Amino acid sequence: MMDYDVKGHLKQVLADLPQGVRLVAISKYHPNEYIEAAYQEGQRIFGESHEQELRQKVESLPKDIQWHFIGHLQTNKVKYIAPYITMIEAVDSLKLLREIDKQAAKNERVIDVLLELHIAEEETKYGLTPDACRQLLAEGEWRSLSHVRICGLMMMASYVEDESQIRSEFRIARQLFDELKTQYFADEPSFCERSWGMSHDYPIAVEEGSTMVRVGTTIFGPRVY
Repeated sequence: MMDYDVKGHLKQVLADLPQGVRLVAISKYHPNEYIEAAYQEGQRIFGESHEQELRQKVESLPKDIQWHFIGHLQTNKVKYIAPYITMIEAVDSLKLLREIDKQAAKNERVIDVLLELHIAEEETKYGLTPDACRQLLAEGEWRSLSHVRICGLMMMASYVEDESQIRSEFRIARQLFDELKTQYFADEPSFCERSWGMSHDYPIAVEEGSTMVRVGTTIFGPRVY
């Protein structure tokens, strides 16, 4: 028996989100029954970050779920998720972009991706600095990759109490999105996603232009396994 009110918490989060902001329910380390409870409430986008766990869930859960890969993705794992992934949210290098394109081509599909920014002051290993992101796009190789579609940016704010710092980091991401949209994607309606905001800061993220929030703990509770 499920000991956590997934449906109630999901409704609460959805009530906080204005029209036009989508929820990615972060289901990693949570069992199928929790995902099924959210699915019964109409939730269709779920986020996972481990290829093997994701594969098991894909095989056993409803086929109309849209799976987003939200963690750091190693190039050698891309081939396993390429047949079914809806979006890869954390592309942090041209090398990874090339591999996604290659594996998407093998599966005769186009995979949507977001470029991951590293703006937070914490020392995380992954993500492009704003300048590295500008450079990747300026070099232009991405234009020849016909099986990936860059749909926007993703980032994580610093995990701190200081709301002004969190807000300022979201704002930097928003300004960069607007700059890149104008410079490279003005004629691409698909470049429209700003994926920022998690359980502890998504209300601020929404105020700072997020179109997609990634919320796990608030919906599913502490990790189950």
